[in-house]
Amino acid sequence: MFGRSKRVVFDPYRGRRSRARVPGWLWLLLAGVVAGAGGVIAAQERWLPPRLSAAESTRLRQDYAQADADRVRLQRELEAASSQLQASRAGQESLQKDRDALAARVAGFDENLAFVVDALPPDPRGGTVAVRAARFTARGDALHYDLALSHEHAGPRAIAGVMQLVVAGAPAGAGSAGRSVELQPVEMQIARQHVARGLVPLPSGFTPRQVTVRLLDRAGGRLLGMRVLGVR
Repeated sequence: MFGRSKRVVFDPYRGRRSRARVPGWLWLLLAGVVAGAGGVIAAQERWLPPRLSAAESTRLRQDYAQADADRVRLQRELEAASSQLQASRAGQESLQKDRDALAARVAGFDENLAFVVDALPPDPRGGTVAVRAARFTARGDALHYDLALSHEHAGPRAIAGVMQLVVAGAPAGAGSAGRSVELQPVEMQIARQHVARGLVPLPSGFTPRQVTVRLLDRAGGRLLGMRVLGVR
């Protein structure tokens, strides 16, 4: 009781150290972080698409690169097709201009033809179709013809007709008497001012001297015009 007493050291923080503890708000914060992370993981597992593996990611990148390459190729093909379309349109416009120019030339030829045919002397026989001028030439076993025809009583439209040529001449063989042959008929559409060119076969060795031109509405039909002309 009366022994030696221990020395008492004064420590002002001694009582505070014994009462130190983690605050409650920190526990709540940590619990919220854990709960949030767990909720994110649960949401990813339940609603979001599954995560890709390394191989799947590589394949996805390769597919994307291939799709992008296809897109670039298709874009180039589209540009090339657009260029071809523009060139085609330019060519079509050029053809249209050429067609218009050709149509204008044809119209000019028609006017010149009408003037020349009208300037020829009229057919003395008259008729629905007038034989204004003609040229017949025998070449081998064929009779070549050029005829300038006109018609005014049927209006400006072309009319259907058949040309029948009756040729007078000498057949093959010396001393043979002259005779006439009827050549094969030729169908034609006769415009108001019309030039007909062509040839019809002759009998072998036949020498034509004179041609009677008969224009009919059909084979063996009504006579539209007629004229007798020589052969050159």
